[in-house]
Amino acid sequence: MSKYGFQPDYVVAPGATLKEAIDAKGISQAQLAQRASLTEKTISQIINGIAPISHDTAGKLELVTGVPATFWNRRELGYREALARRNELTAMAKEKAWLKKIPLTELVARGFIEPSEDPGTLVHRALRFFGVGSVGAWQQSLLTSSAYYRSNKATTKYPGLVAAWLRMGELQAESIDCANFNEKEFRRLLQNEIRELTTTSARVWHKKLPELCAQAGVAAVLTKEIPNAAISGAARWLYKKDMALIQFSLKFKTDDQMWFSFYHEAGHVLLHGKRNMYVDYGVNDDSEEELEANTFARDLLIPPQYIPQLPHLRNNKARIRRFAASLGISPGIVVGRLQYDKLIPRSHCNNLKKKYQWS
Repeated sequence: MSKYGFQPDYVVAPGATLKEAIDAKGISQAQLAQRASLTEKTISQIINGIAPISHDTAGKLELVTGVPATFWNRRELGYREALARRNELTAMAKEKAWLKKIPLTELVARGFIEPSEDPGTLVHRALRFFGVGSVGAWQQSLLTSSAYYRSNKATTKYPGLVAAWLRMGELQAESIDCANFNEKEFRRLLQNEIRELTTTSARVWHKKLPELCAQAGVAAVLTKEIPNAAISGAARWLYKKDMALIQFSLKFKTDDQMWFSFYHEAGHVLLHGKRNMYVDYGVNDDSEEELEANTFARDLLIPPQYIPQLPHLRNNKARIRRFAASLGISPGIVVGRLQYDKLIPRSHCNNLKKKYQWS
């Protein structure tokens, strides 16, 4: 391979490579200037990285040195890009305080951001993770999105944590091959196949739930919670196609809470249009949309016509299991409803709930 075929270090000016080339041929700078119809000053400035190599000059250097003009053009472009990137990183290093506003350690640990000792590089990689061009653009997009948050206490206190969790969900959704949204099919799945998943183990539903939702144009992603972000779920529409995104966590660690959160977000998707983003924290929120989403989830998991039977279940675990089996749902969901309706104390029958944790 020719010595000019290697991948050069673009931090070094292309003039250094030119100096090597003419030294190898025994050509002085003065001779190069004469043969290329350039001034000695121009050659000196090129070799010292002061003057750029123009396309015209690259053609002349090819004729004199035998090294293709395309090589000189690539070296020049790479060098100028490297200079611009170095200046960019220097400017970004001044924004390093922003890194304290995002869960950088979590993002690095989960592989979303590659670690670096250089603060400018870290800021650059964090901005790339969020898909924005500057810290200012990140702050502006955060303010715009926050207008649609329905329970914004955690958003106000820890906006960078909330934004990071939501961005993780978007990146997870990009790998899901979804059909276009089909409301009728999504409602059918929620009432049948997805509802049946509540009785399965996490190994089963963790794989099957995204597959079923994708058939109806919904990306369903389970995103590990970030400490202090306090999010239980979120629902929004992705701009790239007619596709909804339901993102949920294991914040409450039991099947009744997890499935209620999922169905709650599904309610937002089906009831509240494509404009707003809904971020839920599992706390009381009496806004109209949240109450509607709660009702949607409650009635799909245990339809209203079966509610009169709940008081007869009480603390009888065998009855709870039979009732759950008759509806095709997890016994834990029934226990959660009994506790919510204050038909049994919150300390009772919890061993019927499935408990989840991240492995």
